[in-house]
Amino acid sequence: MPETQSFDDRRLWTLEEARALHDAPLNDLLFQAQSVHRQNFDPNKVQLSRLLSIKTGGCPEDCGYCSQSAHHETGLQASKLMDVRRVIAEATKARDAGASRYCMGAAWRNPKARDMDAVVAMVEGVKALGMETCMTLGMLDLEQTARLKQAGLDYYNHNIDTSERYYSEIISTRGFADRLDTLEQVRQSGIKICCGGIVGMGEEPVDRIDMLVTLANLPEHPQSVPINMLIPIAGTPLAEARPIEPIEFVRVIALARIMMPKSHVRLSAGRTAMTDEMQALCFFAGANSIFVGDTLLTADNPGEDKDMLLFRRLGIEPMELEAQ
Repeated sequence: MPETQSFDDRRLWTLEEARALHDAPLNDLLFQAQSVHRQNFDPNKVQLSRLLSIKTGGCPEDCGYCSQSAHHETGLQASKLMDVRRVIAEATKARDAGASRYCMGAAWRNPKARDMDAVVAMVEGVKALGMETCMTLGMLDLEQTARLKQAGLDYYNHNIDTSERYYSEIISTRGFADRLDTLEQVRQSGIKICCGGIVGMGEEPVDRIDMLVTLANLPEHPQSVPINMLIPIAGTPLAEARPIEPIEFVRVIALARIMMPKSHVRLSAGRTAMTDEMQALCFFAGANSIFVGDTLLTADNPGEDKDMLLFRRLGIEPMELEAQ
């Protein structure tokens, strides 16, 4: 049986160290990841989040994977910001169905001043339900960040998407450094960071590894690390992207778990294309968070009945919300 290496939670990783771990025999990598996972989490508990698009489509960014970009002909109609009361009603249903965190996403480059009162009211309303709150609104200025913190926002999602090297192949309207600047501003405000990326966009394995090195070497590890498997969408530049191999995806999950041992690693977009066996292997590799519900923003997601059936088969239970 292979011995597990002991890693300091806050060590700085080199690309070479991370690549050696990623490229290890799969059984050794999984053993290491599961060992790290058990040191920090109950291996049979998974945190459930629910995601709602509070403002859909019409985004001025040109992210090559996104159905909501105004640059792509995907047939998606842009909508206005959702009414606060409807958001709270949807959050209530999610809480009653077992979700402990409610994530709200708007297709913006950055929120406008006129929208902030409604956004703040959404955070306060969801917090009042006893749920954790997460927002993804694009880039923020200092005043907006402070208002979200004051409203009680728990998490801010702002993915780096891929490696710095490959980033310009996917997005041209915003730089990699812009992503890091927003993350640092959010971190300094005291809001927890939710930050991960997307795999299967035509990148090389080294880009996936380098993306995780960037995340693991931030001043603090993101408390939540969503790993998305690309959902190719007709009308986007990545509509014909070649899918990532399942074992390669599992390697990314395992590496994220080892490099960020105390973070929640989330299986995010792409679960509809995963077999139960692939998801089970991801949970073994250290994934311990998923999105529940039929949709993720504009993409399909496995229904809650299917997820609960898989949980029963695997002996997994939803993670309860920790005391605030």
